[in-house]
Amino acid sequence: METTIFLTSGLKFIIFLTFVLVSVILMVYAERRVSAFIQNRYGPNRVGPWGLFQALADVVKLLMKEDIVPKNATKPLHDLAPIIAIAVSLSTFAVVPFGNTITLFGQTFKLQIADVNVGILYILAITSLGVYGITLAGWASNNKYSLLGGLRSSAQMISYELSMGVAIVGVILVAGTVRLDEIVQYQASTVWNMVQQPVAFVTFFVAAFAETNRLPFDLPEAEPELVGGFHTEYTGLKFGLFFLAEYANMLTASAVIVTLFLGGWHIPFASTLGLTGMVLDVAQIGAFLIKVILVVLFFIAIRWTLPRFRYDQLMDIGWKVMLPLALVNVFVTAAVLFILGA
Repeated sequence: METTIFLTSGLKFIIFLTFVLVSVILMVYAERRVSAFIQNRYGPNRVGPWGLFQALADVVKLLMKEDIVPKNATKPLHDLAPIIAIAVSLSTFAVVPFGNTITLFGQTFKLQIADVNVGILYILAITSLGVYGITLAGWASNNKYSLLGGLRSSAQMISYELSMGVAIVGVILVAGTVRLDEIVQYQASTVWNMVQQPVAFVTFFVAAFAETNRLPFDLPEAEPELVGGFHTEYTGLKFGLFFLAEYANMLTASAVIVTLFLGGWHIPFASTLGLTGMVLDVAQIGAFLIKVILVVLFFIAIRWTLPRFRYDQLMDIGWKVMLPLALVNVFVTAAVLFILGA
């Protein structure tokens, strides 16, 4: 039994890691294509058919570049920072259910890398560690621009993690559980949380932009002010890990948004469509992937549509708008549930 569990977990991890790495390559290509479409210009169209191999060429270029470390940098922490960044992004995705339970060869499997009974708390705990990678990168580089980027990132992440955590409380109240698979099943039996918790949905979505350092919240690496911010002194593979972590974080944030607010793997009217058995299982995985792709495309479109906020505006939105909205949503949700329960 233990051998079966070990092999199953290992197979899930290999599939998961392959999926994330391939997805990041495709997301880089999609970002370039979408930005080119929005700006009415050509995207990658030279390396491979339709420029499909451009992202692979970038990977090869990063692998071949020299690893340069500043003379006065704290090398152990300089090396550790990108590892923390990518480890956090991959660890968060591990608890997201990407399908319902399936039965193969007489065995029942949950389509999760790790079935954690406190899934939401795990996500909040792991994502809070992401700030250490960026802050260490800025501090260990011994560069004032990098340090400012790291400090900006720590303040930004802490501010928006509060709003994100409070927004999730509304979901926990209506679903009555902190298990991610049960939250999806709750939405399948009622309506998606996007409808039940619209304020929490918008708050969480905006906070996810800030957590992933995506425009209009990419202040930790603002080129006009900080050259490159926390990763100014990184080259080669270590810079590539930060790049990989950003896109992996975007993929993870999209998967969490889909799970908490967009029904996860749930397909509306699946019974009406006559989907049963293995066909339904495959369709649910496909539905989850399609939802994640749509959210990722929205992330990309926003980056190339909105300008960057000033830093004071960023903090004002986090503390004076997002957090009060999330708190009011929790109080209203609790009051409604209490009245209905009474």
